[in-house]
Amino acid sequence: MAQASVDANPVAAQYIQGIADDALVYAQRLGEWISRGPQIEEDMALANIGLDLLGQARALLTRVGQLDGTGRSEDDLAYFRDERQFRNVHLVEQERGDYAFEMARLLVFSSYQCELYAALRVSSDPVLAGVAEKALKEVHYHRDHATQWVLRLGDGTEESHGRMQQGLDDVAPFVAELFEDDAASVAAAREGAGVLPSSLHDAYVDRVSAVIRQATLDLPEQPRWRSRGGRDGFHSRPMGYLLAEMQHIARSHPGATW
Repeated sequence: MAQASVDANPVAAQYIQGIADDALVYAQRLGEWISRGPQIEEDMALANIGLDLLGQARALLTRVGQLDGTGRSEDDLAYFRDERQFRNVHLVEQERGDYAFEMARLLVFSSYQCELYAALRVSSDPVLAGVAEKALKEVHYHRDHATQWVLRLGDGTEESHGRMQQGLDDVAPFVAELFEDDAASVAAAREGAGVLPSSLHDAYVDRVSAVIRQATLDLPEQPRWRSRGGRDGFHSRPMGYLLAEMQHIARSHPGATW
Protein backbone atom coordinates (compact mmCIF):
# COMPACT_ATOMS: atom_id res chain seq x y z
CA MET A 1 0.00 0.00 0.00
CA ALA A 2 2.83 2.40 0.77
CA GLN A 3 4.37 1.82 -2.66
CA ALA A 4 0.99 2.52 -4.28
CA SER A 5 0.81 5.86 -2.47
CA VAL A 6 4.31 6.86 -3.54
CA ASP A 7 3.67 5.94 -7.18
CA ALA A 8 0.14 7.36 -7.36
CA ASN A 9 -0.56 8.86 -10.78
CA PRO A 10 -4.27 8.87 -11.67
CA VAL A 11 -3.60 10.22 -15.17
CA ALA A 12 -1.36 7.30 -16.13
CA ALA A 13 -3.65 4.85 -14.31
CA GLN A 14 -6.68 5.80 -16.38
CA TYR A 15 -4.73 5.63 -19.63
CA ILE A 16 -3.17 2.25 -18.85
CA GLN A 17 -6.53 0.88 -17.77
CA GLY A 18 -7.91 1.37 -21.28
CA ILE A 19 -5.04 -0.60 -22.81
CA ALA A 20 -5.38 -3.32 -20.18
CA ASP A 21 -9.13 -3.62 -20.61
CA ASP A 22 -8.75 -3.98 -24.38
CA ALA A 23 -6.40 -6.92 -23.86
CA LEU A 24 -8.46 -8.52 -21.09
CA VAL A 25 -11.78 -8.40 -22.91
CA TYR A 26 -10.34 -9.63 -26.21
CA ALA A 27 -8.59 -12.48 -24.40
CA GLN A 28 -12.01 -13.52 -23.09
CA ARG A 29 -13.49 -13.42 -26.58
CA LEU A 30 -10.64 -15.43 -28.11
CA GLY A 31 -11.08 -18.09 -25.45
CA GLU A 32 -14.49 -18.81 -26.96
CA TRP A 33 -12.76 -20.26 -30.03
CA ILE A 34 -11.21 -23.16 -28.13
CA SER A 35 -12.77 -26.32 -29.63
CA ARG A 36 -14.54 -24.18 -32.27
CA GLY A 37 -11.70 -23.32 -34.63
CA PRO A 38 -11.62 -24.62 -38.22
CA GLN A 39 -8.79 -26.98 -37.26
CA ILE A 40 -7.11 -28.04 -34.02
CA GLU A 41 -4.03 -25.95 -34.76
CA GLU A 42 -6.24 -22.86 -34.77
CA ASP A 43 -7.75 -23.79 -31.42
CA MET A 44 -4.21 -23.77 -30.07
CA ALA A 45 -3.11 -20.66 -31.94
CA LEU A 46 -6.00 -18.51 -30.74
CA ALA A 47 -5.69 -19.89 -27.23
CA ASN A 48 -2.04 -18.82 -27.20
CA ILE A 49 -2.88 -15.39 -28.58
CA GLY A 50 -5.50 -15.04 -25.87
CA LEU A 51 -2.95 -16.03 -23.23
CA ASP A 52 -0.53 -13.40 -24.55
CA LEU A 53 -3.24 -10.76 -24.21
CA LEU A 54 -4.16 -12.01 -20.75
CA GLY A 55 -0.54 -11.69 -19.68
CA GLN A 56 -0.47 -8.11 -20.93
CA ALA A 57 -3.70 -7.37 -19.07
CA ARG A 58 -2.44 -8.86 -15.81
CA ALA A 59 0.74 -6.79 -15.77
CA LEU A 60 -1.07 -3.60 -16.75
CA LEU A 61 -3.97 -4.01 -14.31
CA THR A 62 -1.51 -4.59 -11.48
CA ARG A 63 0.14 -1.31 -12.45
CA VAL A 64 -3.24 0.44 -12.50
CA GLY A 65 -3.84 -0.69 -8.92
CA GLN A 66 -0.55 0.89 -7.91
CA LEU A 67 -0.99 4.13 -9.81
CA ASP A 68 -4.59 4.89 -8.86
CA GLY A 69 -3.66 4.86 -5.16
CA THR A 70 -6.14 2.11 -4.22
CA GLY A 71 -3.77 -0.85 -4.16
CA ARG A 72 -6.36 -3.01 -5.94
CA SER A 73 -5.06 -6.27 -7.37
CA GLU A 74 -5.41 -7.52 -10.92
CA ASP A 75 -8.23 -9.80 -9.75
CA ASP A 76 -10.05 -6.92 -8.08
CA LEU A 77 -9.93 -4.94 -11.31
CA ALA A 78 -10.83 -7.84 -13.59
CA TYR A 79 -13.64 -9.43 -11.58
CA PHE A 80 -15.12 -6.77 -9.33
CA ARG A 81 -15.69 -3.80 -11.59
CA ASP A 82 -19.04 -3.15 -13.21
CA GLU A 83 -19.55 -2.55 -16.93
CA ARG A 84 -19.40 1.24 -16.73
CA GLN A 85 -15.97 1.02 -15.08
CA PHE A 86 -14.36 -0.78 -18.02
CA ARG A 87 -12.55 1.42 -20.56
CA ASN A 88 -12.10 -0.96 -23.53
CA VAL A 89 -13.12 -0.10 -27.07
CA HIS A 90 -16.22 -1.71 -28.58
CA LEU A 91 -14.26 -3.75 -31.13
CA VAL A 92 -12.97 -6.28 -28.61
CA GLU A 93 -16.31 -6.90 -26.90
CA GLN A 94 -18.31 -7.82 -30.01
CA GLU A 95 -19.74 -11.33 -30.13
CA ARG A 96 -17.86 -14.11 -31.87
CA GLY A 97 -18.82 -14.33 -35.53
CA ASP A 98 -17.47 -16.65 -38.20
CA TYR A 99 -13.75 -17.20 -38.64
CA ALA A 100 -13.40 -14.55 -41.32
CA PHE A 101 -14.84 -11.93 -38.96
CA GLU A 102 -12.40 -13.01 -36.25
CA MET A 103 -9.42 -12.78 -38.56
CA ALA A 104 -10.54 -9.33 -39.69
CA ARG A 105 -10.89 -8.25 -36.06
CA LEU A 106 -7.53 -9.77 -35.13
CA LEU A 107 -5.83 -8.07 -38.08
CA VAL A 108 -7.24 -4.68 -37.08
CA PHE A 109 -6.56 -5.03 -33.36
CA SER A 110 -3.10 -6.54 -33.61
CA SER A 111 -2.03 -3.96 -36.20
CA TYR A 112 -3.19 -1.23 -33.83
CA GLN A 113 -1.36 -2.87 -30.93
CA CYS A 114 1.85 -3.13 -32.96
CA GLU A 115 1.90 0.63 -33.49
CA LEU A 116 0.81 1.30 -29.90
CA TYR A 117 3.43 -0.84 -28.18
CA ALA A 118 6.20 0.31 -30.52
CA ALA A 119 5.49 3.88 -29.41
CA LEU A 120 5.11 3.00 -25.72
CA ARG A 121 8.58 1.47 -25.42
CA VAL A 122 9.78 4.97 -24.51
CA SER A 123 6.94 5.68 -22.06
CA SER A 124 7.98 7.60 -18.95
CA ASP A 125 6.21 4.92 -16.92
CA PRO A 126 8.82 2.15 -16.54
CA VAL A 127 6.29 -0.65 -16.12
CA LEU A 128 4.31 0.35 -19.19
CA ALA A 129 7.53 0.68 -21.19
CA GLY A 130 8.63 -2.79 -20.07
CA VAL A 131 5.29 -4.39 -20.91
CA ALA A 132 5.36 -2.69 -24.32
CA GLU A 133 8.85 -4.03 -25.06
CA LYS A 134 7.80 -7.62 -24.35
CA ALA A 135 4.31 -7.36 -25.82
CA LEU A 136 5.55 -5.96 -29.12
CA LYS A 137 7.15 -9.32 -29.94
CA GLU A 138 3.87 -11.07 -29.17
CA VAL A 139 1.59 -8.81 -31.18
CA HIS A 140 3.86 -9.02 -34.22
CA TYR A 141 3.08 -12.74 -34.22
CA HIS A 142 -0.64 -12.02 -33.74
CA ARG A 143 -0.61 -9.67 -36.73
CA ASP A 144 1.27 -12.16 -38.89
CA HIS A 145 -1.19 -14.92 -37.98
CA ALA A 146 -4.17 -12.77 -38.93
CA THR A 147 -2.46 -11.57 -42.10
CA GLN A 148 -1.87 -15.12 -43.33
CA TRP A 149 -5.52 -16.03 -42.80
CA VAL A 150 -6.83 -12.87 -44.47
CA LEU A 151 -4.64 -13.65 -47.49
CA ARG A 152 -5.67 -17.29 -47.49
CA LEU A 153 -9.38 -16.55 -47.30
CA GLY A 154 -9.43 -13.43 -49.46
CA ASP A 155 -7.48 -14.99 -52.30
CA GLY A 156 -9.12 -18.39 -51.96
CA THR A 157 -12.47 -19.66 -53.17
CA GLU A 158 -15.45 -17.51 -54.10
CA GLU A 159 -17.05 -18.48 -50.78
CA SER A 160 -14.01 -17.66 -48.64
CA HIS A 161 -13.44 -14.41 -50.53
CA GLY A 162 -17.02 -13.29 -49.88
CA ARG A 163 -16.85 -14.18 -46.20
CA MET A 164 -13.53 -12.39 -45.74
CA GLN A 165 -14.88 -9.27 -47.42
CA GLN A 166 -17.96 -9.39 -45.20
CA GLY A 167 -15.73 -9.78 -42.14
CA LEU A 168 -13.79 -6.64 -43.03
CA ASP A 169 -17.00 -4.74 -43.70
CA ASP A 170 -18.48 -5.84 -40.37
CA VAL A 171 -15.37 -4.75 -38.45
CA ALA A 172 -15.11 -1.37 -40.19
CA PRO A 173 -17.53 0.56 -37.91
CA PHE A 174 -15.34 -0.25 -34.88
CA VAL A 175 -11.98 0.88 -36.27
CA ALA A 176 -12.15 4.67 -35.81
CA GLU A 177 -12.66 4.36 -32.04
CA LEU A 178 -9.18 2.82 -31.71
CA PHE A 179 -7.60 6.05 -32.92
CA GLU A 180 -9.77 8.57 -31.09
CA ASP A 181 -7.94 10.89 -28.71
CA ASP A 182 -9.83 10.83 -25.41
CA ALA A 183 -9.10 12.93 -22.34
CA ALA A 184 -6.99 10.20 -20.70
CA SER A 185 -4.72 9.69 -23.71
CA VAL A 186 -4.25 13.43 -24.18
CA ALA A 187 -3.28 13.87 -20.52
CA ALA A 188 -0.99 10.82 -20.51
CA ALA A 189 0.73 11.92 -23.72
CA ARG A 190 1.33 15.35 -22.20
CA GLU A 191 3.08 13.67 -19.25
CA GLY A 192 5.11 11.38 -21.50
CA ALA A 193 3.48 8.24 -20.17
CA GLY A 194 1.25 7.62 -23.18
CA VAL A 195 0.79 8.37 -26.86
CA LEU A 196 -2.03 9.95 -28.80
CA PRO A 197 -4.02 7.21 -30.57
CA SER A 198 -4.45 9.51 -33.56
CA SER A 199 -0.67 9.51 -34.06
CA LEU A 200 -0.80 5.77 -34.79
CA HIS A 201 -3.43 5.93 -37.50
CA ASP A 202 -1.42 6.52 -40.68
CA ALA A 203 1.05 3.69 -40.08
CA TYR A 204 -1.85 1.38 -39.26
CA VAL A 205 -3.68 2.29 -42.47
CA ASP A 206 -0.60 1.71 -44.60
CA ARG A 207 -0.08 -1.76 -43.15
CA VAL A 208 -3.68 -2.98 -43.18
CA SER A 209 -4.46 -1.53 -46.61
CA ALA A 210 -1.50 -3.38 -48.09
CA VAL A 211 -2.75 -6.69 -46.66
CA ILE A 212 -6.28 -6.11 -47.94
CA ARG A 213 -5.07 -5.31 -51.43
CA GLN A 214 -2.76 -8.34 -51.50
CA ALA A 215 -5.72 -10.51 -50.48
CA THR A 216 -7.64 -9.23 -53.56
CA LEU A 217 -10.20 -7.63 -51.26
CA ASP A 218 -11.70 -4.15 -51.27
CA LEU A 219 -11.12 -1.56 -48.59
CA PRO A 220 -14.39 -1.17 -46.66
CA GLU A 221 -16.42 1.90 -47.46
CA GLN A 222 -16.75 4.64 -44.89
CA PRO A 223 -19.32 3.25 -42.43
CA ARG A 224 -22.54 5.19 -41.92
CA TRP A 225 -22.34 4.45 -38.18
CA ARG A 226 -19.28 3.96 -35.99
CA SER A 227 -18.72 2.94 -32.39
CA ARG A 228 -17.72 5.43 -29.73
CA GLY A 229 -17.75 5.82 -25.97
CA GLY A 230 -15.97 2.68 -24.80
CA ARG A 231 -13.13 4.64 -23.19
CA ASP A 232 -15.75 6.52 -21.17
CA GLY A 233 -17.49 3.35 -19.99
CA PHE A 234 -20.34 3.29 -22.51
CA HIS A 235 -20.50 -0.18 -24.04
CA SER A 236 -22.49 -2.21 -26.54
CA ARG A 237 -25.03 -4.90 -25.69
CA PRO A 238 -22.59 -7.88 -25.77
CA MET A 239 -20.40 -6.41 -23.02
CA GLY A 240 -22.76 -7.19 -20.15
CA TYR A 241 -23.09 -10.83 -21.17
CA LEU A 242 -19.32 -11.15 -21.55
CA LEU A 243 -18.68 -9.77 -18.07
CA ALA A 244 -21.37 -11.99 -16.55
CA GLU A 245 -19.57 -15.06 -17.86
CA MET A 246 -16.06 -13.82 -17.09
CA GLN A 247 -16.83 -12.67 -13.54
CA HIS A 248 -19.33 -15.33 -12.46
CA ILE A 249 -17.03 -17.63 -10.48
CA ALA A 250 -15.14 -14.85 -8.69
CA ARG A 251 -18.33 -13.04 -7.70
CA SER A 252 -19.99 -16.28 -6.59
CA HIS A 253 -17.09 -17.00 -4.21
CA PRO A 254 -15.78 -13.62 -3.04
CA GLY A 255 -12.48 -13.82 -1.22
CA ALA A 256 -11.65 -17.28 -2.57
CA THR A 257 -8.14 -17.96 -3.82
CA TRP A 258 -6.88 -20.60 -6.17
